[in-house]
Amino acid sequence: MLLEVDGRIVPNYEATFVLFEEGDVVTGKVVRIDQDEVLVDIGYKSEGVIPINELSIRKSVDAGDEVELGEEVDALVLTKEDQDGRLMLSKKRARFEKAWRRIEAAAESGEPVEGTVIEVVKGGLIIDLGVRGFLPASLVDIRRVQNLDEFLAQKIICKVIELNRSRNNVVLSRRAVLEEERKEVRQQILDRLQPGQVVEGAISNIVDFGAFVDLDGIDGLIHISELSWSHVNHPSEILSIGDVVPVKVLDIDRERQRISLGLKQTQEDPWQRIVDSYNLGDELEGKVTKVVTFGAFVEIMDGVEGLVHISELAQHHVENPREIVEPGQEVKVKVL
Repeated sequence: MLLEVDGRIVPNYEATFVLFEEGDVVTGKVVRIDQDEVLVDIGYKSEGVIPINELSIRKSVDAGDEVELGEEVDALVLTKEDQDGRLMLSKKRARFEKAWRRIEAAAESGEPVEGTVIEVVKGGLIIDLGVRGFLPASLVDIRRVQNLDEFLAQKIICKVIELNRSRNNVVLSRRAVLEEERKEVRQQILDRLQPGQVVEGAISNIVDFGAFVDLDGIDGLIHISELSWSHVNHPSEILSIGDVVPVKVLDIDRERQRISLGLKQTQEDPWQRIVDSYNLGDELEGKVTKVVTFGAFVEIMDGVEGLVHISELAQHHVENPREIVEPGQEVKVKVL
């Protein structure tokens, strides 16, 4: 296009430039990287300028880490021209708008989003999603995390649980993703297990009524009565957390996702040895393990105790079994 200036016809170069408005998102090529700004060729009469604080949502950045020479970037027009006639641009705000639409869609659909941990703050982590997302410490993992610093610079997947555009507020949960994955793994394990199977697992917790076993993603319970063929006062007598043990699947409640396990069922039944080894009338030697009001228990083989009733303790009448025997005493008994 031509223009008449002082009676002369000259090319109107400005008419060939694209006109930009504040808020427009433009695409350009990085032509220079300085310490405090980046110059971008966007097809305007002068390069667009991205100040260092408009490069990234991170608080402290190096321009060379954010862009490369020749790289094409999207940027939002902040001001049409500064005092030097340059367009002021923002890379982070262009990315913000695009990211916000993606995050909104993820929040509506329930799909997870991926971001990089860029800061550890009081109460949680800051995630770079193109928008600053906050991940509370309580929602970082299923179990409490002692050291949040170990997540710095890691890429993690989270669900969006709270979104507020007016405050640019995004709250995330990694725990929700892990729980969903765990549920799927639990279901896969439940589908694979059948009563009667013998599997291996690690003791994950010990309680008064038994021990929990981690079966690669789902816990099963060994009730205290299924720990040993002999009497057990507390599971900690025979097991420790971390022990790897073989267990037999006794029952599966697939609806409630509960698995009942047995440890003693993986060992030889000592009572069967008794049946095979002794007959009625046989005399044996044993050790008194417990004295009760109605008699005394005598161990005649590892894991096997028999009861001597109070009426069988002596030829004469006995008021209290402790008159005749005491724990630890070696005695001779007959199989009745």
